Amino acid sequence: MAKKKKGQLQLKLGLNDERVPKLLGVLSLFFALYLFIAFTSYLFTWKIDQDKVFDFSWELLRTDLEMANWLGRLGAIISDKFFYWGFGLASFGFVYVLVRLGIHLIHRRPMARFVPLLSRAVLLILLAAIFLDFVLGQREFPWGGAFGEGVAGWLENFVGTIGLIFLFLLLISMVLIWKLNPNFSELTFDQAVEELKNYLTGLISRKPARSTSRAENTATNNPPTLRPGNNNTPSSLPEPKPMTARGEQLAFELEEKKEAARKKAEALRTGDAELEIQEAEEATPQLEEQNGPAPQPGAANIAASMENKDHSEPYDPTLELSSYEYPVLPLLKDYSDQKVEIDRAELEQNKDQIIETLLNYKIEITKIRATIGPTVTLYEIVPAPGVRISRIKNLEDDIALSLAALGIRIIAPIPGKGTIGIEVPNKKKQMVSMREVLAHDKFKRAKMDLPIGLGKTISNEVFVVDLAKMPHLLVAGATGQGKSVGINAILVSLLYKKHPSQVKLVLIDPKKVELFPYSRLEHHFLAFLPGQDEPITTETNRVIHTLNSLCIEMDTRYDLLKKGGARNIKEYNEKFVKRQLNPHKGHRFLPFIVLVIDEFADLIMTAGKEVELPIGRLAQLARAVGIHLIIATQRPSVNIITGVIKANFPARIAYKVTAKVDSRTILDSGGADQLIGQGDMLLSVGGEMVRLQGAFVDTPEVEQVIDFIAEQKGYPEPFFLPEYHGDDEEIPGAGSLTYADLDEEFENAARLIVSNQHGSTSMIQRRLKLGYNRAGRIMDQLEAMGIVGPSEGSKAREVLVYDEIELERFLKDLRERK
Repeated sequence: MAKKKKGQLQLKLGLNDERVPKLLGVLSLFFALYLFIAFTSYLFTWKIDQDKVFDFSWELLRTDLEMANWLGRLGAIISDKFFYWGFGLASFGFVYVLVRLGIHLIHRRPMARFVPLLSRAVLLILLAAIFLDFVLGQREFPWGGAFGEGVAGWLENFVGTIGLIFLFLLLISMVLIWKLNPNFSELTFDQAVEELKNYLTGLISRKPARSTSRAENTATNNPPTLRPGNNNTPSSLPEPKPMTARGEQLAFELEEKKEAARKKAEALRTGDAELEIQEAEEATPQLEEQNGPAPQPGAANIAASMENKDHSEPYDPTLELSSYEYPVLPLLKDYSDQKVEIDRAELEQNKDQIIETLLNYKIEITKIRATIGPTVTLYEIVPAPGVRISRIKNLEDDIALSLAALGIRIIAPIPGKGTIGIEVPNKKKQMVSMREVLAHDKFKRAKMDLPIGLGKTISNEVFVVDLAKMPHLLVAGATGQGKSVGINAILVSLLYKKHPSQVKLVLIDPKKVELFPYSRLEHHFLAFLPGQDEPITTETNRVIHTLNSLCIEMDTRYDLLKKGGARNIKEYNEKFVKRQLNPHKGHRFLPFIVLVIDEFADLIMTAGKEVELPIGRLAQLARAVGIHLIIATQRPSVNIITGVIKANFPARIAYKVTAKVDSRTILDSGGADQLIGQGDMLLSVGGEMVRLQGAFVDTPEVEQVIDFIAEQKGYPEPFFLPEYHGDDEEIPGAGSLTYADLDEEFENAARLIVSNQHGSTSMIQRRLKLGYNRAGRIMDQLEAMGIVGPSEGSKAREVLVYDEIELERFLKDLRERK
């Protein structure tokens, strides 16, 4: 039995040895070279060898039998089986498959990424064999082999020669449409020829012009882009042509261009001003990535590289879950059938009402144009020279009255433009689906650490931001205005874009129902305290422990960055991936940690400073080590959103609120009270404010995404946060003790407590690097021995020994009494 277990262990170790795939890769390349030489020789020697190998028998083993093939009898037999009895000239495709397999194994890439290439290659080999036999099958050489001859003959009898030609043309057309994705409404013959030429040139050079290579995806440490309906690891999609506006932003004129100048003054007096509906622009307001220059490698880095010289290949954190499949878009509902057409009459009526209201107050304008969004239309006006902006700003309520609108918002002036904006809600609102946002190229090709798709801007453009650059997000608004949907949209964005090894979620939900479905992801994406019954933290005391545990994790990560000579998590992980940091010295790959608190006001009311202090510390320091906070509350009052929180949360999302004072509490400016609800929000980042319509994702959609991930193989153990034990908790087991019963670190902990005159369990944890259970037992032993006093809640214990000399005398007596 012992020998059997030992053999199984050796087998397991052999399969996990990184040399095994390298050997298999070299073997695959050798077979590819052997087949290539044999096949190439067959093209010149097949007539000579065919009679000898036609009837395979043991006579071929005779030593006096000679073959013309360059690789002898074995090469002739193998070539004949592939060409004559197999797939003809298309058999060279197997050489290509073996070469790609060898490179794949040598680089130790997941085999799941090789399956799509294998399936495409086999399909092309079969089609090529049929095509070659159909075109050249009447000749003596086996162009399509037995397979091509059989299938082509059957198809020709079934659909006829003309029908088979049309079938091949249809297949070629479908492949070109799939690869090039042409826009037939704008495509001309010359453009079509140019597109085809570029594609064929890119195909020959193995660098397709319209697709992103897998190497780029790997180098940026981002997962590949998503392909709808594909259950394998997503692959890169061809970059689509720029799309024209589909009616969202149309341009039309009420007057002919040649008469526009003559009638402009009259039109402004009569209310018939020219209204331009602006074309959609591609420049989406995004947070740009700003990466400082990497530090030059020093002596420590060179030494670390020499230490790991036998592991030259990059470390891939996704290999532990190499079979993980990213969620696919069909899991989300498609709301495209609920598109709302633009009402031109409504635009004209609103334009006339705005001009008439301004003229009533003797305010003239020279130009007006409309930009139509999903729920709001932005009317940009250019006032006549000499008109004060403040006069227009003060007419907000008058314009809202004349338009009979739910509430308008005036931006005077629009930053970066010489215009004044008037945002008017549309009577027919258009839903922005989560699927539409995730399927957009801006999200799929986003080179961000933590990309989140929030929705669409007022100009109907998908808006994607990087949470890592924010670096923390405050979400506030009245009940029922879309906060929970917004939190789900952020979490779903991360689940679609990131691998479980790259990001971990710490979810805190005092309401116990909003984030509960995510508990099924405990072996994939969630992080929580060891010994916690549920992966979603709901109890207040557990919330305090979780926040303090994140502080310990933050301090630990800063120590690792210091040892690794890195300034932030990105530089540290890059060094670790390049194997410049030794795991045996405590270094490890650091995933991003996103802390989400759904109802912050309840925690402040119940715990107060015990929650606010660790959150303030995390908000100030945690951004560099990859810990980011998302806090949501429905009570945006000053006692909830304090000055410390506002100072460290530069990115804020405000949904509709009931009063202007609440808007100023969240955004430091008005505007949130003028929103129309149902996902309508204002995002403030770095002093700039953007109005968005949040992406809608329903609870059943979220559950489908969670089920898709939860049904896959996860990590054997969840991602546990560092252990933390509060000073207000008592751990039993410190009754009448002898020296033999004391912990091994008892004396070190006693010296630490006395030298610092600070009786804190958390200090023992940090300084001695112990778990919270063990640190708590040591603290109870210190109390039992009379070194520290009893617990006083959250305060540090009183130290009863005031001198280190007195402590050493006490410890000496204790050792002698054992």
